[in-house]
Parts: sequence; structure tokens; C-alpha cells
Amino acid sequence: MKIKPLADYILIEPIKEEEKTKTGILLPETAEKERPEEGKVIAVGPGKRDKTGKHIPVEVKPGDKVLFTKYGPNEIKV
Repeated sequence: MKIKPLADYILIEPIKEEEKTKTGILLPETAEKERPEEGKVIAVGPGKRDKTGKHIPVEVKPGDKVLFTKYGPNEIKV
């Protein structure tokens, strides 16, 4: 299935983080909720237009790594 974001939306594939630290400490679920997640940009929309009609492109491109909040985006399963 090919998904193409519209306007200034971006499609991000989350990068799964370890559930424990390098020193072996297990992280509770509440710790995951509080920190931003890392992901890889899969697709970007063409951008949007401002009030004057000027085109504003999206600042990221496919392949970029980004940080995002876990509960900010709309989640979809593909």
C-alpha cells in the first residue's frame, strides 16, 4: 500500500527503542510516555500555502531522522 501525505503532513516510521538502558535498568511504560520518540521520515506532503498564496515547502525529506511526541501524531497501522 502506498500512502501519500497531503499538505504539510509527514509520514514517520517510529524507531523502536530499547526497553532498558545500556546499564541494564528496565524502563517503565510511564518513562516512555514522557520522552520524545525517534523516527524516520517515510513520505512528506507537498507543503501548504500561506494567506497570500505563497507556497511553504515541508522542511524535512524522506530518510531524515526526527523526534516527535508519542501522543502528538495520528497513528495508523499499514
